[in-house]
Amino acid sequence: MPSPSVLLLVLATAAKLSDPTAALPSPAPFQPHVEDAMLTPVPPAQRQVESWDEALALVRERSTDLRTAEANVQRAEGRWRQSLATLLPNVRASVGTGLDVLNPESPILVLGTGATGVAQGRQQDGTGPTVPLVTGAVSLSQSLVDFGAWRGLSSARASETSAVANLQDVRRRLTLGLARVLVATVAAERVAEINRVGLHQALERAALTQRTFELGASTQLDVVRVNQDVAQARGALVSGDEQLRRARETLGLSLGFDHALGVRPAFNLQGLVEMTRKVCAPLGNVSERPDLVAARSQVEAARDSRRQASAGYLPTLGLSSSLYGFTTEPGPGRLATWNIVAVLSVPLWEGGLRGGLVSERQGLEQQAAESLERTRRDVLVEVERARRSVEVAEGLVKTAAEARALAERSDQLTRRSFEVGRGSSLELVQSGAILRQAELTLALREFELVQARLDAFLTEARCDW
Repeated sequence: MPSPSVLLLVLATAAKLSDPTAALPSPAPFQPHVEDAMLTPVPPAQRQVESWDEALALVRERSTDLRTAEANVQRAEGRWRQSLATLLPNVRASVGTGLDVLNPESPILVLGTGATGVAQGRQQDGTGPTVPLVTGAVSLSQSLVDFGAWRGLSSARASETSAVANLQDVRRRLTLGLARVLVATVAAERVAEINRVGLHQALERAALTQRTFELGASTQLDVVRVNQDVAQARGALVSGDEQLRRARETLGLSLGFDHALGVRPAFNLQGLVEMTRKVCAPLGNVSERPDLVAARSQVEAARDSRRQASAGYLPTLGLSSSLYGFTTEPGPGRLATWNIVAVLSVPLWEGGLRGGLVSERQGLEQQAAESLERTRRDVLVEVERARRSVEVAEGLVKTAAEARALAERSDQLTRRSFEVGRGSSLELVQSGAILRQAELTLALREFELVQARLDAFLTEARCDW
C-alpha cells in the first residue's frame, strides 16, 4: 500500500490536471543570436597614450606653438639688450697698415676712420715711423643725455614682459587644449562602443520580430519597421566611427605627430583635474591671468615706443674719445694723438619723418589699448561661463541618468510585451531608439562634466611647466 505522502502527491497532481485555470510554466524567452561584420570595433591607433604625464611630456617636446612662444621670448630679450647697448659705453679697437705705391719710402698713417695721411719723420729722440707703418686706434663713445634711448629701453622691457606672459598663456592654453582633446577622444571611444551596443540590440529586435513573423504573430510591416531601425543604428555607428578617427587625428596633431594617436582604455579620465593641478596653480585674481598681463604689457610697450618717437625732438649729448698710435724704429712705437670730444646734437628738420613716426606709434598704442579691452571682456565672460558650466553639467548628468534608467525600463517592458503579443513593432522600435539616444546622452553628459571642471580650473590658472 502506498505511503500517505505518495497519495497526497498523486492527488495534488490530479487536481492540477483537472483544473483548466491552473497556471502553466511560461516558456523561456527567445534569445536571438546575431552576428554582423559592423559589430567589430575600430582597430586601435598605431600609438596610444597611457597617462597624462606622457601626453604632457609629448607636448613639451613637440609642440610648435610652445617653441614659437619661447622664440618670441628670446627675440624680446634680444631687443631689450639692443636697446640697452645704446646707453652703455661703446669701445672699438682697430689695427691697419698702408703702403704708398708711388712713394714706397713714405710711411702711411691709417686713421681709425679709414682716412690716411703721411706720418712725421724722425723725432728728436731718434725714433721714426716704420715702413710699412702699422697703426693702432682705440675709440670710446658714451651717451650722456638721450631721452629717446631710455624710452626705447622701457618699451623693450615691457615687450619682454609681454612675451613671457604670452608664453605662460600658451602653456595654459596647451594644457587646456590637451585636456579637451583627451576628453574628446575618450568620449569618441565610448560613443563608438555605445553605437555598437545599440546596433547589437537593434539586430536582436530584428531577429525577434522575424521570429514572431515566421510564427504568424506579426506582420511584414513589423519586419520593415525594425529593419529601418537597424539601418539607422548602422548609420549612427558609421558616423561615430568617423568621429573617433578624427578625434584620434586631432590628438595626434595636438601631441606633435602627423598620424592618429589613441588613448589606453585604462586612462584615468576622472582624475584629470587633479593631474592638471600638479602643473598649474590657481590665480588669486582674474586680472593676473597671463593673457591679460601680456595685453597690458603690450599697451605699456606701445606707449613707451610712442614716447621714444616724441623724444626724437629733444637734443642729445654724447662723449667720445680716441687714442691713436703707430710703430716706430727703434720700436715698439709711440702714441700719436689722444682726443676727447663732447657732441651736442640738436634735431632741426627731418622732412616730417619724426612726426610721421609719432603718428604711427600713436595708432599702435590705440590698437593695443583696444586689444586689451577686448581681451578683458572676453576673459570676464569666459570665467563666468566656466564657473556656471560646472553646475549646469552636474544637473544635466543627473537628468540624463534618470532618463536613461527610464528608457532602459521602458525598453525591457516593451520588448517583453512584444514577445507575448501585446505590443506593436512601432513601440518596440521607438523604445529601442529612445534607449540608444539616452545611452549616448548620458555618456556625453558625463564627459561634458569632466570638461566643465577642467575649464573652470584652467580658465583661472597659471601654468609654469
